[in-house]
Amino acid sequence: MKSLVAVLTVLAAIIAFWYAACVPMNIKGVLDQAERAGMEVTPATAKERRDRGEIGLVVNNTFAIGDTWVQERPRLPAPHQVAVELWETTVEKKITSKRSLIYHAQVTLSATLLGFAIGTGLGILLAVGIVHSRVMDMSVMPWAIVSQTIPIIALAPMIIVVLYSIGVQGIIPKAVISAYLSFFPVVVGMVKGLRAPDAMQLDLLKTYNANTNQGFWKLRLPSSMPYLFASLKIGIAASLVGAIVGELPTGAVAGLGARLLAGSYYGQTVQIWSALFAAAILAAALVALLGLIEKLVLNRMGVRA
Repeated sequence: MKSLVAVLTVLAAIIAFWYAACVPMNIKGVLDQAERAGMEVTPATAKERRDRGEIGLVVNNTFAIGDTWVQERPRLPAPHQVAVELWETTVEKKITSKRSLIYHAQVTLSATLLGFAIGTGLGILLAVGIVHSRVMDMSVMPWAIVSQTIPIIALAPMIIVVLYSIGVQGIIPKAVISAYLSFFPVVVGMVKGLRAPDAMQLDLLKTYNANTNQGFWKLRLPSSMPYLFASLKIGIAASLVGAIVGELPTGAVAGLGARLLAGSYYGQTVQIWSALFAAAILAAALVALLGLIEKLVLNRMGVRA
């Protein structure tokens, strides 16, 4: 109950701050509309208001505060506007409709899961190689670190252009970008986990005459599970970001990235924010699902999650 109260308190504070931020952010647009409707505003002309600060405009035109929360195309939409848009594009739209956020989320989710599977598999294989080979540790790991210094927004168009030039289109380019973002957390977490057993545990296996493979399956892999699941939670969220970014340069017509792009083209900020919230909800659901799998697996292994 205490945790619930704390969460609700923080949520209420965020919503209150959000509503407060909408007032100065949207006040100029509201006053422009009021002027065109023949209402008296201060200052009287748009040119004069352009040079005034937003706080001063709010103080001089307090009658317009309420309108800043219901503007059709606000600079910053109010929470209830985003909530209404989410409701209308999820519950009130058919899943097959291209205006449904569920439809767009399914498109993005398919690329996310494929990229996550590729990135996870590649990350685990690299981690195993790094732990068992000093050559790979000295050569591959630095390159894996360097690869993450390249901004994905710059790398994504190059990946898409190269893959398109060889005829690879559809979900694969987005999955490649997702895999690129998700493999690194898995590599780092898995390497840390595989190296988690201390020297006494490794020496004990040697006294039992266990070979390298037995040491891996009986000691290193079970010890790495908590680290692996922690990195998977980071990787799945990064994979979702990669899928969304991968939709932007392609001019896709479906997916959360396409929804964001369409909203930016037509100045539909409410649509943009609803797509962002849909992505956040999807990421939270995926992380929660991994948390449930983690609990089941670790309980099965006799480890408290």
